[in-house]
Amino acid sequence: MTIQIDYETEKKLDIDYTQLANRVAHKILETEQCPYEASVNLVITDNEEIKEVNAQFRNINAPTDVLSFPMIPFPSPADYSIIEDQDEYFDLDTDELLLGDVMISVDRVYAQAEEYGHSTEREFSFLFAHSMLHLLGYDHMEPEEAAVMEKKQSEALAALGINR
Repeated sequence: MTIQIDYETEKKLDIDYTQLANRVAHKILETEQCPYEASVNLVITDNEEIKEVNAQFRNINAPTDVLSFPMIPFPSPADYSIIEDQDEYFDLDTDELLLGDVMISVDRVYAQAEEYGHSTEREFSFLFAHSMLHLLGYDHMEPEEAAVMEKKQSEALAALGINR
């Protein structure tokens, strides 16, 4: 598993985000039975930049906590059959599956950790778990989908001992 991290803000995230991202990614990929080594790009940013990207890609002119940009158009969540014989989904140098890109706002990590009464480690891990599931084709537009995602996020974080 490779997580390429680009830190694009002067605001400090005073946690071991590299270690947390790796632990969360491994747990989600294990739980979702991903048969490949995988790669994710993670951009850690601030409200100003994530607002610009949110406006550009979602037509929502407001900051958000996390954005996910999946590379693979899964027909259903974690249905890896779409990947078979599709070189465009792999890094040809490393043979890793290219899952996509994630952006997380440092500002929102701190604000939401305070709002929900838990640690910044837990908030960052929750946001990254949420995004990893999006990269694997999960969504939460319908209540049933949201319930599935929430359960998977909670179970992954609990298994890692990252609790509220």
